[in-house]
Amino acid sequence: MRKLFTVILSALAFAATFAAGQAVAAAQYPVPFGNEAILDGALGALFHPASVAGANTGCKPSAAHPYPVVLVHATLADEADNWVTLSPLLADNGYCVYAFNYGETQLSLGGRIDGLGHIAHSAEELAAFVNKVLAITGASQVDLVGHSQGGMMPNYYIHFLGGASKVHTFVALAPSNHGTTSGGLVTLLRSFPFASGLEFLLEAIGAPALPEQAEGSAFMKKLFGSGEPLAPSVHYVVIETDHDEVVTPYTNAFLHGENVVDILLQNQCPTDPVGHIGMFEDYPALQDVLNWLSQQPNPSFQPRCEKFGVSL
Repeated sequence: MRKLFTVILSALAFAATFAAGQAVAAAQYPVPFGNEAILDGALGALFHPASVAGANTGCKPSAAHPYPVVLVHATLADEADNWVTLSPLLADNGYCVYAFNYGETQLSLGGRIDGLGHIAHSAEELAAFVNKVLAITGASQVDLVGHSQGGMMPNYYIHFLGGASKVHTFVALAPSNHGTTSGGLVTLLRSFPFASGLEFLLEAIGAPALPEQAEGSAFMKKLFGSGEPLAPSVHYVVIETDHDEVVTPYTNAFLHGENVVDILLQNQCPTDPVGHIGMFEDYPALQDVLNWLSQQPNPSFQPRCEKFGVSL
C-alpha cells in the first residue's frame, strides 16, 4: 500500500510539474508600445537595468526557432529600456531570448547608461556573452539583433573576434555602421584646433564610444576602411528610418553585399515618423525583425503600418 501511495504521489507531482512547464511555455508577456513603452523602459532602467521581460530565462531554442536571439543595446542605454518591447514580443512568438549590458564605465550609474566604453572591448564582452548563451542553450549559432551602436559593434566581433562562425543572422536597427556626422556637428568641431582635445576629453571622462562612432574615426576606418568585409556565412539585415537624427546621413547605416538586406521603413510605411531612438518600439520595424529572424523570411514582407515609434 505504501508503495502504491508513493507511486500515486510521484504521478501527481509529475503531472503538476508538467502542467507548470506547460504554463511557463504558454506564458505571454505584455508588449508595450508608445508612452507605455517609454515609461516601462524608464522604470526598468531605474530599478532593474540588468533584466527585461522575456529574456534570460534559461530557455532552450525550439525546432521552429533553432537559434537563440541575443539583443545588443544602443549607446547610453541598457537592456531594460532598449528591449522593453522587442524582448517580450520575441518571447511571445516562441523565440529564446538573451540580453546583456556592455560598455559600462564610471559614467554608467550602476549599469543604467551603458555602451560608453571602447567599442573593441565591448565586442569582446559580446563574444563572451555569445559563448555563454551557446553553452546554456546547446545551440550551434545565435541570431543577433542590435540597435544603433549595438547594430554596428557586432561587426567588429564578426570580423575580428571569430564571431562569423557563431552568428547566423544579424539584424541591425538604425546602426552606426559607417559612423555619423551628428548632423554636421562632428565635422564642425573638427574644424577647430581643440578637436583632438575633445576626443581625449570624452575618453578621459569615460565615453570613448562616442568619438569612435564619428564618421572617419580611427575605429571606423579599421572596421570598414577596406570596404565592407562582410562574412559570407552571415545573413545581414539593416532596418533604418530616413528620420534618423543620430546616424547622419541615414544612409551611413546601410551595408552592401549579396548577403545583405537593406530596409528603409518609409518605403514600407511612408507616414512612419520614427526617429533613431524610437526604433526600439516602432511596430513596423519590429515586425521586420520577426520576419527576418524566421526560418523562411518573406523578401516581400509588408508590415502593418501602425504603432509607430516616437519621432526622436
